[in-house]
Amino acid sequence: MDEKPTTRKGPDFCSLRYGLALIMHFSNFTMITQRVSLSIAIIAMVNSTQQHGLSNASTEGPLANNLSNLSRSIKEFKTRGMAWTGQFTIWAKWAPPLERSKLTTIAGSGVAFGSFIILCVGGLISQALGWPFIFYIFGSTGCVCCLLWFTVIYDDPMHHPCISVREKEHIVSSLAQQSSSPRRSVPIKAMVRCLPLWAIFTGFFSHFWLCTIIITYLPTYISTVLHVNISNSGVLSSLPFIAASSCTILGGQLADFLLSRNLLRLITVRKLFSSLGLLLPSLCAVALPFVASSYMATIILLILIPGTSNLCDSGFIINTLDVAPRYASFLMGISRGFGLLAGIVSSTATGFLISQDSESGWRNVFFLSAAVNVFGLVFYLMFGQAEIQDWAKERTLTRF
Repeated sequence: MDEKPTTRKGPDFCSLRYGLALIMHFSNFTMITQRVSLSIAIIAMVNSTQQHGLSNASTEGPLANNLSNLSRSIKEFKTRGMAWTGQFTIWAKWAPPLERSKLTTIAGSGVAFGSFIILCVGGLISQALGWPFIFYIFGSTGCVCCLLWFTVIYDDPMHHPCISVREKEHIVSSLAQQSSSPRRSVPIKAMVRCLPLWAIFTGFFSHFWLCTIIITYLPTYISTVLHVNISNSGVLSSLPFIAASSCTILGGQLADFLLSRNLLRLITVRKLFSSLGLLLPSLCAVALPFVASSYMATIILLILIPGTSNLCDSGFIINTLDVAPRYASFLMGISRGFGLLAGIVSSTATGFLISQDSESGWRNVFFLSAAVNVFGLVFYLMFGQAEIQDWAKERTLTRF
């Protein structure tokens, strides 16, 4: 049975912990804009050095940039991956059990919102000011983010100088059953044998497979399939991510509402949102090749894929905080390693498939993505859990 978290209420949206969530939202915003800006700028750079049309440059791009995608994915893991790990270290000490979905989805929605902004204005900036200004503008936001992070973010509520007594007591009491003693070592062997962890890793692999394709190749898909120029392509490419940002936050609110009202058990909530976040985008991806002739239907499905996919943020994405809060940051790093692997494989496979034949290539890309998502969902439904694992609990017995 899942442990019943405390239902004691504390200050909500005016509290410091929600302020931290907004700063992390801004941090994720800056990280994703700096990454996606490369995808936008590459098209402009290619078109500025070649006399070919946009459609030709976009069609040739994926295969030529496979090694570039691999290099960017590795660099992203070193930077953005460490940032995600650091955020989960903080939430393990700042997020009450009944607010984990809300806080983590507010922070995580910055990824989708950042994708919306950069895809919306990136093409316009490159045309009006030149592609280098994409990096100047969004690189500056990263500097502002660093300043906020170092001045406002603290490891735990006990040492924050600005937190109220009421909020501090609420957070500490809600996490009273959670071990707070320093861990001596990471139980690697126990983790390797833990099927619930492998269910989380498999979910990450499946989720990031399709997400990487959407983030990296959506401008190319808009250009080659809908035949829209780079300016309009940026606007169209941004629409799915405003839906994703909204669904991320709404999903977190709904998940914690179901838990706070005792309508569903914790594991049921995690599996429900994992199912919605993996199955619904798979159905939309499979349907895309069959509605390619319909402009409106294609746009609707492209909006629904990232939106529904981000419901996973209230599922297996934060499941490490449930099963092993003491090691949540370490496990998030491992999980994102699986996401990196999925991104490398999916980017390479997508570039290869669409370089062979654009129409059949895109169809195979979406079918393969759906199959990977379904596999990850089935595995998570079979082995996913939400109670703290034995190896993650604090040891109270002394060894002789």
